[in-house]
Amino acid sequence: MQDAPEAERYEIRDGDRLLGLAAYSRRGDQVVFTHTEIDPDAEGSGLGGKLVRAALDDVRSRGERVVPRCSFVRGWIERHPEYGDLVDRSDV
Repeated sequence: MQDAPEAERYEIRDGDRLLGLAAYSRRGDQVVFTHTEIDPDAEGSGLGGKLVRAALDDVRSRGERVVPRCSFVRGWIERHPEYGDLVDRSDV
């Protein structure tokens, strides 16, 4: 997984092939997740969860907060309450 700030997204790749992305926008110390996509050939493989976990770990390491506008990211955080502290509740 890598952050691609110029594209405003976290990406998961296999070599040059993009397998998934988690799009975001930054507002101060907030990372607003807006959309997540996984290559249809990779759906059901757990890549979406790996992508979101890695993205949230990166956000945590930067001391930033999350606004989960994307339903996939929001649902993932609900299923993994250990990441709930990252959510900026004033903006959900």
